[in-house]
Formats: sequence, C-alpha cells, structure tokens
Amino acid sequence: MLEKIVIANRGEIALRVLRACQALGIKTVAVHSTVDRNLKHVAMADESVCIGPAPPRDSYLNIPAIIAAAEVTDAQGIHPGYGFLSENADFAERVEQSGFVFIGPRAETIRLMGDKVSAITAMKEAGVPCVPGSGKPLGDDPVENAAIAKRIGYPVIIKAAGGGGGRGMRVVHTEMALLNAVSMTRAEARAAFGNDQVYLEKYLENPRHIEIQVLADSHGNAIHLGERDCSMQRRHQKVIEEAPAPGISEKQRQEIGAVCVEACKRIGYRGAGTFEFLFERGQFYFIEMNTRIQVEHPVTEMVTGVDLVTEQLRVASGEKLRYKQSDIQLRGHAIECRVNAEDPNTFTPSPGTVSRYHPPGGPGIRVETHLYDGYRIPPNYDAMIAKLIAHGPDRATAIARMRVALSEFVIEGIKTNIPLQQQNMLDQMFQVGGFNIHYLERRLAEARK
Repeated sequence: MLEKIVIANRGEIALRVLRACQALGIKTVAVHSTVDRNLKHVAMADESVCIGPAPPRDSYLNIPAIIAAAEVTDAQGIHPGYGFLSENADFAERVEQSGFVFIGPRAETIRLMGDKVSAITAMKEAGVPCVPGSGKPLGDDPVENAAIAKRIGYPVIIKAAGGGGGRGMRVVHTEMALLNAVSMTRAEARAAFGNDQVYLEKYLENPRHIEIQVLADSHGNAIHLGERDCSMQRRHQKVIEEAPAPGISEKQRQEIGAVCVEACKRIGYRGAGTFEFLFERGQFYFIEMNTRIQVEHPVTEMVTGVDLVTEQLRVASGEKLRYKQSDIQLRGHAIECRVNAEDPNTFTPSPGTVSRYHPPGGPGIRVETHLYDGYRIPPNYDAMIAKLIAHGPDRATAIARMRVALSEFVIEGIKTNIPLQQQNMLDQMFQVGGFNIHYLERRLAEARK
C-alpha cells in the first residue's frame, strides 16, 4: 500500500480522497492555491504545500509545482481527482518519469482516450458500438467534408478531437452551413484545447446519456459496476445523475457492461473509468471515455457498496481487484443533485462567504462538500460546492428522500441552485424517468417565455 500521496485537487473531491486515504492509513499532502489555504482538507491533511496564486494555470494546472510538492514531502503517489490535470497525459507521464505513482491510468491510455478520434477507432476495434461518423479528422477539402456529412446524414455534429466538458461542439442541419461551422469549431478547438482537429458524427436528436462505470487493475482484471443516467443536463453540463438508469433492462446492462470490460482489457486500462454513451431507441452509441473518477461516482457507490476511491488507491498500490463481476449486485436506487453557487434563475456564479451552513440528514442521505460556516467561496473555480445524494430501496423512495433533504439543506450568504433542484424533483417527467438530454434545457427555455 502507498504510504503517502499528494492530493492534486481542491474542494469536495480532495476531501473525499483524503478520507479514503485516512481509512487506509495513507498519509496525505494537500496542495493548494493562496485562496484555498482555508479549505477543510488542507486543515485535515498531514502536510500542506502552497503551489501558487489563485488562477488555476498558476496552481492546480502547474505541473512542476505539484511534482515539486511531492518531492519535498517524500510522497509516493499523486491523486489528480477530477478536472484540472486528471486527464492530462503529459502530467501522468511527468509524474511517472519523476518516480511517483500516478493514481489513474497509464499516460498512453489517457492519450489514446483523450483524443476522441483515436478513442472511437480503438472502441470500434474492441467491438464497442459507436455513433456513425467520419471515423477520422476532417481535412481541408470542403467538397470531401460535404460528401462525408451527406453519407452520415443530416443533422450532423462537429466535435473537437481534443474536446470535453461540452465545449467544442456544433450541430449542423444543412450542407450550406457546414463549411462555416467547421471553421468556427476548429478555431474554438484550437483556442480551448490547443488542437484544431475536428470530426463529424451523426447528431442523435433525442438521446439519453448513459454511462458505464468500470474498474480495472494492472494484472489484467476488469469489472463493470452498472450504469448511471446523466440525462438531466444544462449546456452539456450534468445537473442530476442516478443509478441505475430507468428503463435499462438487466440484459442490456450486462451486455453493454461486458463489452466495456473487454474493451478495458484490450487497451490495458488501469483504475476507475467511465464509458459514456448516447442511448436512443434501445441502442448504445459510444461517445467518449473518462479516464478518471467521475463527479457522480457516489451514486454507483450507493447501489453497489463499492468504495471507488479506495479501489483506485488499492489498484495504484499494485493490488489485484478485490471484486469479481459476480460480486457486483445493484441494490436500490440512488440520485445525486449537484449544488452550485449560482443564481437558480440566471445561473450567474455567486461566490462569497457562507454565513450559515447546515447539511440535511436522515436514512439514505449522503452529502459530499467542503463547506462550513464562514467559508469563503472564491470566484476562481467551478461553481459546484456540494453533492447531495439520496438512496432508497426504489426510485420513488430515493426521489422522496431527496425532496426532504433539499428542503433541509441550508446554505446562506450566497445564492445556490437548490430551488432549481427542488423543482426538478417535483417535475412530472423527471418522476417518470427516461427523458432525453435536451429535456431540462427546453423546460428552462419554456419557463423564460
């Protein structure tokens, strides 16, 4: 087992990793920016190192500073959490070359799956169903690009090969609009990701977002832990996640899960990962793989009883998986609401001081957050400040418990999206389940009229 690790992140995920380390007897080093010295996990860690000023590029994206922190504290490994450098292949490579353990997949795996074109190619070779598309980056010949789009069939979606987080995408409905859309997406991709390669896919108009959680070790073992439904989205950002997905049969779950497990073995995957799919008319279509722990991992933990972060640490320490596929049984239903520091109507960020904080409780309720009375939320980072998870023996009970928990959740001094999440729990379509990824966006647009 690793003896000491650097937690190269902040907020609730850093605290989540720290707690898993404490349970395993692993010492922790919290790295932080100048505005994050008062974070809860910084106070709880065995050691802490300031790695730079508030802007992420000067701190949490500063690779030399993070590796230096590991060196001066004699740490053995680095856990990247999610976001920031978690899917940066160059970072993973630098960590390993510097003599530390990167708590995640190998750099070559991150690189393979980080480029959407190479990821789709690898998944096709592994037998994973993919969305019909160009299969390669688009060239500079507009006639050839138009022919590819015509073969796929309009509408199509242009995607950045190095994209993620809902950025670098543009839907095109006609050939007339294609040329300009390709140029604009290329420019956006170059600015956002430093990679101007783009590719085409068929645009599915009413899909759900279903993802499969996997775990794999460095000894050739891999399992899946069922699926999550993440279709409740706004601007391609997840708002609510749940497990299992409503309407997915056990047969469908095992079939797509087995395909993902075989793909893991084929590419030599190591650690926790997520295969993301669009699901339409009973068919799964691979879109990308996230080579890290996900924001929504708690719902899978609640229905399987598997501590995914602990398993990440065990795998990184060289251990074999402790679970076989037959050990994974889904029990009940879990729902996660993301709580953001933002105006629930305009979605404008709302940084500031938390004057009063009181988390909810009760059967099946779990809160993941770094908040406390008097904590000042800085304006420099993502607006998510908490995750509220409700588990019950069935979906209706989980929704009911979530409604009660949201009504109990007190965060004062700033604005939050808790009122929006309360509306979501009362929404008839949400209560039925099976809605597509555009549903929330359209509902919000109707409400603004």
